[in-house]
Amino acid sequence: MTVTMRDETILSVRPLGFPWETTDPFLFCVHHDDAYPEGNEQLGPNVSLEGRNLGQDFVVKDGFRMYHGEIVPGFPQHPHRGFETVTIARRGLIDHSDSLGAAARFGRGDVQWMTAGRGVVHSEMFPLVDQERPNPVELFQIWLNLPSEDKLVEPHFTMLWSEAIPTRTFTSASGAKTEVAIVAGELDGARPPAPPPHSWASRTGSDVAIWTIKMEANAKWTMPAAKGSATKRTLYFFVGSTLAIGSRTFDEHAGIEVVANRDVELTAGPDGAEILLLQGRPIGQPVAQYGPFVMNTRAQIQQAMTDYQRTRFGGWPWPSDAPVHARDAGRFARHADGKVEEKG
Repeated sequence: MTVTMRDETILSVRPLGFPWETTDPFLFCVHHDDAYPEGNEQLGPNVSLEGRNLGQDFVVKDGFRMYHGEIVPGFPQHPHRGFETVTIARRGLIDHSDSLGAAARFGRGDVQWMTAGRGVVHSEMFPLVDQERPNPVELFQIWLNLPSEDKLVEPHFTMLWSEAIPTRTFTSASGAKTEVAIVAGELDGARPPAPPPHSWASRTGSDVAIWTIKMEANAKWTMPAAKGSATKRTLYFFVGSTLAIGSRTFDEHAGIEVVANRDVELTAGPDGAEILLLQGRPIGQPVAQYGPFVMNTRAQIQQAMTDYQRTRFGGWPWPSDAPVHARDAGRFARHADGKVEEKG
């Protein structure tokens, strides 16, 4: 439940559930953080999976979940239409395969930004490539809506490799540092690679920003005001014992909507803090959602379901519903147009 505050800086506070509540133009945000063990020959966990509800394993046991995976953790083939996914792979690896024949392996700071548009089927598996050491996986998946005129554009994905994502470091008077990674938007003159061409974030005036913020113990940083007068801005405080935002101190993790058109001072507690920032100008259109389909009307949702049942959004060209790439594949992307990126 949203709790409205009287503080001039803080507009509302939401507890962090699974997933996290978001505000237009965002639809959804989930934080996966799983302590997977050593991998086996099939790139799954080298431990017994007895007692798990395989296929629907969302309960943390021994530090991890299998999600919809039965051998390798992750999410076997599933459809999307009408929005975008932004997947920030903070630790571990993600294997992507889709109905367009495209594939990728990314992780360790990389970001995949996918426009589902008129429809795509993809899988997202977490290969446990290291057989000698644990394979922790941590990621954010953020769903960003598309306006009505772009809901049926051609599917597309863009890779934002970690080497190309800019960071800025700010040092407070005490010497404690705040590091900000800029996935979308602009900060202190730094801009990341462009999002997909039909993204709401590509529009002038959308003021979309996605930043990850890491603060050392007792660090202070003044977050600059957003550019747009209609921008909505939420800070997701998810690591650390305390965080002060303006004059209010939080000792529980929360999603905190703040006034966007003014500077806001952040102060980390004695063990530091980590924050995800999501901001943007609302699209302001009706939202009709049924699972992985996000449109503007119920009739459009019914049409999406009919289209998927009829076409499978191009079919599934892979021999398995949950494909993984070779253990030694490295980071790469092979796009539907034949373009190949190799990052090692």
